[in-house]
Amino acid sequence: MTGFKLSRKTSRSLLWDRIATGCFYALGAVILLLVFWLLFTILSKGLPQISWDFLIKLPEEIDAGGGIGPMLFNSFYILFLSLLISVPIGVGAGIYMAEYAPNNRFTEILRICVESLSSVPSIVFGLLGLAIFAEYFGIGLTILGGAVSLAFLNLPMLARVTEEAVRAVPNELRHAAYGLGTTQFHMIRTVVIPTAMQAIITGICLVAGRAFGESAVIILTAGLSTSGEMWDFNLFSPGETLAVHLWYVQSEAIVEDARQIADKAAAVLVFVVLLINMVFRVPLWINNRKLRK
Repeated sequence: MTGFKLSRKTSRSLLWDRIATGCFYALGAVILLLVFWLLFTILSKGLPQISWDFLIKLPEEIDAGGGIGPMLFNSFYILFLSLLISVPIGVGAGIYMAEYAPNNRFTEILRICVESLSSVPSIVFGLLGLAIFAEYFGIGLTILGGAVSLAFLNLPMLARVTEEAVRAVPNELRHAAYGLGTTQFHMIRTVVIPTAMQAIITGICLVAGRAFGESAVIILTAGLSTSGEMWDFNLFSPGETLAVHLWYVQSEAIVEDARQIADKAAAVLVFVVLLINMVFRVPLWINNRKLRK
């Protein structure tokens, strides 16, 4: 009798396991279909119409046929500057919180503050950048202000992702490194960071994609215009990006082909975000395949 009850319980558990597995597969399929539908909808409207002239030409205020050259350049330029600031500081802060910070009340409060900053709306960082650069320093709406404000926006997320990635490294690896006579810094550099690198790169991908597509911060700190030059490296020039230009064209532009420009700009924006993820991911995939062999 007992064996019969155990058999029924096992059969019921297996049934629920199959049901749960099927539900999770169905949810995964729905999410994938939704993502592919969004990508297809955006890319199919814009990609066939994109030409090289569109990518390098200056925008037009009245006539049709304008391009996105300066805005596309500003997007990459501001993204590069923001990552140049946020990656060393964010990764360093995450390593400090995981490896060096003492386990006390101050550290817990600091960790809560960082987590809270990660969920603050981006427009708040835009207002902060506006107050610092436009009002306090009086330099106006510039590429520098936009890049630093984006770095402020991405720092909390990058620090938390790095901290969790470092904490996920097994302590056995640390103990083995210490057993070989290494110092803490050498252990972090040669053992912890290489092991946690994939998760850290994932965090950098997230903040890079967020920074490239951000508009609220850029509107308040870099402005709604460009210098009118294709390659303007001046940090104090206005820095309208592609995401801001997409919003402007869709909502306020008076050119007759505004909808076509918006469709093409959206396709370029999505394609570049996907490209950024591929650029960061492909070296990791190649490295993982080499390690498995």
